[in-house]
Amino acid sequence: MLFGRKALGAVAAAVMWAFASPASLASQLGAQSINFVGESASAEARQVAHWIIESRDNRGRPFAIVDKKDAKVYVFTAEGRVLGTAAALLGLARGDDSADGIGERKLSQIPPAERITPAGRFESEPGRNLHGEDVVWVDYDSGFAIHRLRPANSNERRPERLASQAPNDHRISSGCVVVPVAFYDSVISPLLGKARGVVYVLPETRPVHEVFGIGRKKLASH
Repeated sequence: MLFGRKALGAVAAAVMWAFASPASLASQLGAQSINFVGESASAEARQVAHWIIESRDNRGRPFAIVDKKDAKVYVFTAEGRVLGTAAALLGLARGDDSADGIGERKLSQIPPAERITPAGRFESEPGRNLHGEDVVWVDYDSGFAIHRLRPANSNERRPERLASQAPNDHRISSGCVVVPVAFYDSVISPLLGKARGVVYVLPETRPVHEVFGIGRKKLASH
């Protein structure tokens, strides 16, 4: 076994399934907010999800919202139905912008201060990394992807971090969004792993409206 039973159980506990029944999501302003089916999504995650559907910014494609402050990932169908949500590991350093040329460097050449999960709107595509593992490329040029939890140095305690309820414990990756294997295989792979999608990474150092070009008044009204 790769991890002990206790660690594996902790990873399983980190996966928070949220299957929603189909709902009619009006596109006009003032439409009912997306149903997060009992999940404790942040106000910013709810606001951005609502804006995406109202504005049709996803252009008819499935999408995901990565909330760095809460260390969670939410996955939606193109119509805005929540398929699932899970805890995630994120970049070790705080920030919202990738360093120039980071995708051309080896991991050993990236200092801790530059191991950032960038914020913004990204058009994702399925693909494979240099090891042949299937991943969802969020930004191929910078090497930014969503992928499964992998074996790592035991000192990093990644399975335990993934199960922790404290968002600060989830900051350990080189910048990629790392999710539980079961969540990737059951939710990410069938949707974003088969076709192009859109990934919205919420900022942690800049205002949401600035990153996504959402009017202050419109965002605050939902």
